[in-house]
Amino acid sequence: MSIEADTPAPPNRSAWLGECFERAREGDRAALRAIVQELNPLLWHVARSQGLSREDAADVVQTAWLELIRSLREIRTAAALTSWLVTITRREAWRVRTRSQRQLPDSDGILGGLADPGPEAAHGLLTSERDRVLWRHFQQLPERCQQLLRIVAQVDRPDYAEVAQAMGMPHGSIGPTRGRCLAKLRQSLLDDPEWSRQ
Repeated sequence: MSIEADTPAPPNRSAWLGECFERAREGDRAALRAIVQELNPLLWHVARSQGLSREDAADVVQTAWLELIRSLREIRTAAALTSWLVTITRREAWRVRTRSQRQLPDSDGILGGLADPGPEAAHGLLTSERDRVLWRHFQQLPERCQQLLRIVAQVDRPDYAEVAQAMGMPHGSIGPTRGRCLAKLRQSLLDDPEWSRQ
């Protein structure tokens, strides 16, 4: 099977990712690009879920990919690839966050009142009143709901096993938790007169 970097993963995603991994270990750059394309949204959200700025999260994700290139032959199985990348991303995010807190001891005072700017600029700015109301209610969700919804919203067909691992949740609880989070958001919006006027 030929692997193209811009080809989406097939339904048997684990087997496809495993094949990409084996080919990448043999030096196939297209296979490595396919892995990056497939797992980058997950790593990005793992980094962002640690409270990093966009710039710091981008640095963390880039560092994770560089570590993969350095360690490609040390990872024993394709099945370990995603968890290895998530672990590296999380550790690097902790390191960067700790370093940032030491450099900016007053960051809570300066930035504590600022709202999270929301989704990536590529997804468009939240300019309409309806979007502002939606974003305000999203930010009122529990942090775990926000993290989960961010991850599953950014991946076409999220692999719940990988999402579960990234979030430290049981695999079987991802779908029900996602449903409960969406139900909370929906009810919060329905209870808001500003939303119903839109």
